[in-house]
Amino acid sequence: MDFTLTDEQRAFQQTARDFLNKEVVPFRAEWDRRESVDTSIIPKLGEVGFFGLTIPEEYGGLGGDYITYCLGMEELGRADSSVRGIVSVSMGLFGKIVLSHGTHEQKQRWLPGIADGSLLGCFGLTEPDSGSDPANLKTRAVRDGTDWVITGNKIFITNGTWADVCVVFARTGGAGPKGVSAFLVPTDSAGFERTEIHGKLGLRGQATAELRFDGVRVPADAVLGEEGQGFAIAMTSLDKGRVSVGAGCTGIVAGCLDTVVEYTTARTQFGRPIASFQLIQDMIAEMSVDADCARLLTWKAAAAIESGEPVAVPASKAKLFASEAAVKAANLAVQALGGYGYIDEYPVQKYLRDARVMTLYEGTSQIQKLLIGRAETGVSAFA
Repeated sequence: MDFTLTDEQRAFQQTARDFLNKEVVPFRAEWDRRESVDTSIIPKLGEVGFFGLTIPEEYGGLGGDYITYCLGMEELGRADSSVRGIVSVSMGLFGKIVLSHGTHEQKQRWLPGIADGSLLGCFGLTEPDSGSDPANLKTRAVRDGTDWVITGNKIFITNGTWADVCVVFARTGGAGPKGVSAFLVPTDSAGFERTEIHGKLGLRGQATAELRFDGVRVPADAVLGEEGQGFAIAMTSLDKGRVSVGAGCTGIVAGCLDTVVEYTTARTQFGRPIASFQLIQDMIAEMSVDADCARLLTWKAAAAIESGEPVAVPASKAKLFASEAAVKAANLAVQALGGYGYIDEYPVQKYLRDARVMTLYEGTSQIQKLLIGRAETGVSAFA
């Protein structure tokens, strides 16, 4: 398997890094403190092409491959995971779900705006009582003539207060996964209410919301895919979403490594740079190896998507390793910087806070282990 980057991929990687170093990195601490990214960055991200990665040109995207997508997500993770989340959910979850399962009319309506950043999407799956068990979600959609009427609640929805449209998973049939359907719901619909969640440990600049549906009415053509396919649609979408998380976490590890190397080669104690101390080099070596491992696992999953091979297990492996590695690297980085690692003059404390949620959302580390274990043994942990 050849992971040598093409000239086009390297050019995009450099363009992405240069843009983010200018437009995001200088402001990430301020955005983190005030718990809000400056939304003027969103159309700028669209101009560079972040929102159009992997969306075909006929719908306004760049038509890029998944390795290029991973390069973009890694650079975003290195710069600011709050910004990565905006792109990853709007394009990576919402955009790709419409691309994979939408009708031609649905694609024409939503994808051009998603691709250029003039529209944002969100992914309404998690509920207060169903996180790791989405097959038993409670939000309900009831048929009323040719319309559907949706009632229920969603929680921890990235882009929730900024999005123009939400893919909402709701129960249209009986219990279990086969009773779930997916709907494309404009957020300006009557009865659609949203409240931003404040006080988060990390990803503070990213809009995370609770959504409430009080008799939200949508037409029959708002159904995404076929009735009863919602759970399967959500799960296949999360497989690809985990590749994005893996790439973003690789960026966190790489960012921690860069910061520690820069700091420890400049910082002197006992008359020499602390980078010369063996235990500091031990930390640096661990971060360096983990960055490569996370990147290769993520690229392997991306290559599976490109080739049409099964991606669920490679994506789980990438997400599991990279998210745990990001927490580990950020913790080591704080230790290496000492007291300076504990204040926001340096980004490592933010990396640590942002990394912590990566082991939770889009499937916890424990869920990833169950999925990998089931694949290895053929025995399901879900009785």
